[in-house]
Amino acid sequence: MNMHAKTLTATAAALAMVGFAGAANAGGLAEPVVQPAPAPLPAPVPAPVSYGGDWGGFYAGGQLGWGQLDSDAFGDADPDGALYGVHAGYNYDFGSFVLGAELDYDATDISDDATGIDLDSVARFKVKAGYDAGRFLPYVTAGIAQATTSGALDADDDGQFAGVGVDYQFNDSIRVGAEALQHQFDDFDGSGADIDATTIAARVSYTF
Repeated sequence: MNMHAKTLTATAAALAMVGFAGAANAGGLAEPVVQPAPAPLPAPVPAPVSYGGDWGGFYAGGQLGWGQLDSDAFGDADPDGALYGVHAGYNYDFGSFVLGAELDYDATDISDDATGIDLDSVARFKVKAGYDAGRFLPYVTAGIAQATTSGALDADDDGQFAGVGVDYQFNDSIRVGAEALQHQFDDFDGSGADIDATTIAARVSYTF
């Protein structure tokens, strides 16, 4: 082998070694890139179930309570007894203010043994104004009442009433509450007797 051939062989070998070393260095010096594991997503928390805040719409239900009469016609006695009935109405919810109208009817077990007068029923037309406190609705109410009596005084007559109440939204469909009313019937059916009546009732209503 002549000198020129030896030189080419040595040069080729040197280039091959340089290339191999470069490839080895490139693979050996580069650190592997470790990707961080993605953070786990928080488990969704269900929104709490809440009721209340919307008092608008139709409702109907029933009531059970107690009533007492007061009149000079009964002497020293103030006859009292149970009452039970139904009601239906509609509310407009204006935000913090609620305005509504209602019809209700109570049958009663109130009678005065001394005079023989029985209070059979009381029907009412109510106007209600309340404050929307979320699940609570305190309100005032007033309107016209009609009382029907039997026995020694078989008659019916109109009067007026006013009172207060509060409702609570048990859930989206059911409301419970309480109401106290004061009634006044002047010169009942021309008898000359002024009759006052106080009623207190627990109420349950269904909204739809």
